[in-house]
Amino acid sequence: MGAQGVKLQFQIEWRTTVFTAILLPVLVFLGFWQLQRAEEKAQLAQAYEARGQMPPAQFAPQLARQSESNLRYLPVRLRGTYLPDSDILLDNRIQQGRFGYEVVSPFRTFGGEDVVLVNRGWIEGDRSRQILPTIPRPEGEVIVEATVYIPPGEPYLLADQVYEGQWPLRLQAIEFDKLTPLLSDKTGATVFPHLMRIQPDQPGALSVSWQVINVSPGKHQAYAVQWFSMAVALLLLFVFASSNLWQWIRNRDSK
Repeated sequence: MGAQGVKLQFQIEWRTTVFTAILLPVLVFLGFWQLQRAEEKAQLAQAYEARGQMPPAQFAPQLARQSESNLRYLPVRLRGTYLPDSDILLDNRIQQGRFGYEVVSPFRTFGGEDVVLVNRGWIEGDRSRQILPTIPRPEGEVIVEATVYIPPGEPYLLADQVYEGQWPLRLQAIEFDKLTPLLSDKTGATVFPHLMRIQPDQPGALSVSWQVINVSPGKHQAYAVQWFSMAVALLLLFVFASSNLWQWIRNRDSK
């Protein structure tokens, strides 16, 4: 049969069709999901940059009633004292290849009615995890500038956290619903429901290098391209496996 006699034909095989029908929407969904994540990360970075240009607001209990979108990355000035024997160590924080912790210290605001959890940054820890680090603490009343930190989602926990034993507590992440009653009983104060991240060179600051977003928008976009490319490749494989398209193309080229 000559090249003119080759007709494009399809022969659908049910197993290949079912496999493609299931996997193709998943790949497309993952591509659009990565694009959505890229947009979210870009908005977070823009919000952080815009809030960084604002003068810090004086802390007041009324801040707790504002929405999370208004509070996220808001610069705040705190006046008060760090509470002794109430620190929290966020476990397994790596900095430049070294094991350590992030130190979260309760800060009693001026007047004594409110306590704010201030993440003071990173401190190196014992690799054997047998000895807890000695945490320095400024004495007396200080003024501290920090930003309100609201995580983008629920913390990922490897196991249930234990809120008992000696201080400092060693936790994977801050869970305000479980930590607030404990700190309220210990301090007799109202706990502000959001974490604050201290600014560098402030009283009580340790090694401070905050990462606003863990994955850049560009990387999410690259992931999206990969998922969409896999979807296109799968669709092409399905078409070639279910038809004589390759033979039809070769005969057209030879005509």
